[in-house]
Amino acid sequence: MPLKRLTVTAVRNLHPVTILPSPRINLISGANGSGKTSLLEAIHILGLARSFRSTRLQPVIQYEQATCTVFAEIERSGFPTCAMGISRNRQADYEIRLNGENVRSTAQLAATLPLQLINPDSFRLLEGAPKQRRQYLDWGVFHVEHRFLPTWQRLQKSLKQRNSLLRRGRIERSMLAPWEAELIAAGEQIDAFRRTYIAALKPVFEAVLGELLSLEGLSLSYYRGWDKDRSLVEVLDSQFERDMAIGHTQSGPQRADLRLRINGLNAAEVLSRGQQKLVVCALKLAQGRLLKDLGRQSDCLFLVDDLPSELDKQHRDALCRLLESLDCQVFITCVEADPLRDCWRSETPLSMFHVEHGHIVQTE
Repeated sequence: MPLKRLTVTAVRNLHPVTILPSPRINLISGANGSGKTSLLEAIHILGLARSFRSTRLQPVIQYEQATCTVFAEIERSGFPTCAMGISRNRQADYEIRLNGENVRSTAQLAATLPLQLINPDSFRLLEGAPKQRRQYLDWGVFHVEHRFLPTWQRLQKSLKQRNSLLRRGRIERSMLAPWEAELIAAGEQIDAFRRTYIAALKPVFEAVLGELLSLEGLSLSYYRGWDKDRSLVEVLDSQFERDMAIGHTQSGPQRADLRLRINGLNAAEVLSRGQQKLVVCALKLAQGRLLKDLGRQSDCLFLVDDLPSELDKQHRDALCRLLESLDCQVFITCVEADPLRDCWRSETPLSMFHVEHGHIVQTE
């Protein structure tokens, strides 16, 4: 489900541009600060309504411009071309349109254009807090289980209400009963969705990782957020006094995590930076491959920022072969295009773009 046409207006230093990308591999080269990462950022905004470079929208919108806009035509096999676009203003409001109709939920953007980002910050998936690994996990569940989003919304609402009551101090346990019942029902269903997804993902991840490097003793496991030998009902009951003392719910699916270990040790503390990057790449590529294997309508689109950094030629070539084998659309930034130019089969559609001072020009 590749982008057939992409128009970007007022995103950082980019001049207004319309490009016709390749349905497969797109190389974007340019000096540091030229604007090549801003093109990936624009696609990310299109798919998720937010930047991956800044939590604030102000730096994203071009100086003296009121809004930034990203528009695309998306090719869908067996379906009419889909038109999607988003505008965001300095007050962080947004307007989303799909096929000429206004859309209120950013979830519809995400469902229409599944995105995976691989960039220098991807190390945080291993090194960072559990929240980042939950987001990675829930990205996959969202795209394969249509019941996930409404169930997750129920979970968030019930958790928020329970925590609000806990912060009041001494309360009757009965006040929590309706919200705990909802929290338990939604939480156990979310856990079931996640376990099913991880069971499908693990062998794909192991196969992908094996094509990138050999790591003896690496294991991927799922922690659901509470004691595996007790029900969530039992855990919430036993921790009620402690939850009330600290003012929030200690255990539950909101504490879930993915754990990567090598011979029992935290992988982030054992692996080199290059190895960490390859493990993270394998995790993200595995999600794209699983999405395709499950036959979902939308293939994953990959945004890869600064691919050559911290990888030698052998591993860079292996990563390119994997990206190519996914048969999906890929946008890759680099300072020099030559190291990546010959990484692809001659029959693979390849487009090259050069960015200089915010101007994007297709070179071939």
